[in-house]
Amino acid sequence: MSRTPRHRDEPRAESITRARPGLSQDLRGRQRRYVTAMLVRTACVVVMALTWNRWPAVAVCALAGGVLIPYVAVVAAQAGWRQQRGVRPELVRPVTEPAPRVVLEPTLVLPPEQNTAA
Repeated sequence: MSRTPRHRDEPRAESITRARPGLSQDLRGRQRRYVTAMLVRTACVVVMALTWNRWPAVAVCALAGGVLIPYVAVVAAQAGWRQQRGVRPELVRPVTEPAPRVVLEPTLVLPPEQNTAA
């Protein structure tokens, strides 16, 4: 089995290790994280119910976990696909020339004349 030595002048092959996972694979992973968090929340509620009379400090901690975990789970489930995009290219802003200035002449507005010949 002979191997050819790698030459430094040859261009390196493109690496696909930085390629993001497919949308269906990402969605499946986010669903698993969400279900896991909800199972932990369910366990917190059960622990709270079992320890409410005997160990109130543990029950209060479990209650806090049961209240905070849904928010964290939703944020974590939604934070998948967008964070893996990498650096966005700079937006090219169109160069617009300012509108030509129009000089207005001052005008004098007089009130209507009232006929006082009565």
